[in-house]
Amino acid sequence: MSRLAESASKMRPLVLGISALAMVSVLSACGGKERPKADLAASQVTTIGVNSYLWRAALDSLSFMPLTQTDSNGGVILTDWYVNPENPSERMKLNVSILDRDLRADALRVAASRQVQQGGTWVAAPVKAATTQKLEQIILTKARDLRRGAITSN
Repeated sequence: MSRLAESASKMRPLVLGISALAMVSVLSACGGKERPKADLAASQVTTIGVNSYLWRAALDSLSFMPLTQTDSNGGVILTDWYVNPENPSERMKLNVSILDRDLRADALRVAASRQVQQGGTWVAAPVKAATTQKLEQIILTKARDLRRGAITSN
């Protein structure tokens, strides 16, 4: 064994001991009685591709409609046609897009398609702008409520 290799093998336990001591001191500095709590209710929650409060609120708000596609990474929810039992001659289809990881009003977009039945066939009909705005407001309010609930439960 060369002199350099012999010196290195003698130094290894010393280096490992210093490394272990440094690790213990770092860990003990973190081990106080009161640990800082993570802000689980941050406005930016990104365990999925989009804001999780907006995502959950959108799914909850649209749970009465049949869903055709959901993509939590892309933030897209597509519904199938929904016929309100109180108005069977009209149906709606929604496309919800969550555009950001932050809980903000401009991070949500709802697009709607509406059809009315005329002569036994479905015909495209205009959707009032207030309809999509109201849906966006419902989802945003629910998302803010979810966030508030997460803050108070911590």
